[in-house]
Amino acid sequence: MAGDSLAGTDTVPGRVAYQGAPGAFSHEACLDLRPWDEAVAFDSFAGALDAVRSGDCGCALIPVENSIIGAVEPAASLVAAADMAVVAEVWRPIRLALMAVPGARLSDIRTVESHPMALLQCTANLASLGLTAVEGFDTAGAARTVAEAGDSSRAAAAPARAAEVYGLSILRNDLQDSADNRTRFVLLSAHSG
Repeated sequence: MAGDSLAGTDTVPGRVAYQGAPGAFSHEACLDLRPWDEAVAFDSFAGALDAVRSGDCGCALIPVENSIIGAVEPAASLVAAADMAVVAEVWRPIRLALMAVPGARLSDIRTVESHPMALLQCTANLASLGLTAVEGFDTAGAARTVAEAGDSSRAAAAPARAAEVYGLSILRNDLQDSADNRTRFVLLSAHSG
């Protein structure tokens, strides 16, 4: 895919910071790009970048652009302002699954929770299903919240891996509005190598 680059991915050892909960798209990207490193979750993009600045993590993997919605904000602005080197970038396909507690049926679902950027990627499909979007801090974090609530009227839009992590059932795959939904992630380091 044009723009893919893994150059420099072996230059920053140790721990990779990402925004989100285990099972999020950023977590998946960390596992694919740097499987030998520990992926460390942070609640915010700023927190992930601060972990690199402090030396707690060697690098951060941050989503900056999506093929449907454009810039992923506030991540793109934070990356542009950061005094860090981009040591790698990769475009990854983004496939959102609609997931709920085991036993829930699609007809039971009233609300769908996810990261605001993920909800924008499936606006038309959510409308066609008559579902109300509820913003959360993260895709996998929304899956965790839905699992903890145990309410069969709530669902999450998240990676299929999140359903496995949080014990949810997938009610529908490919919730995103475009089959070619992709996000560009950049790997940032405090040092250029």
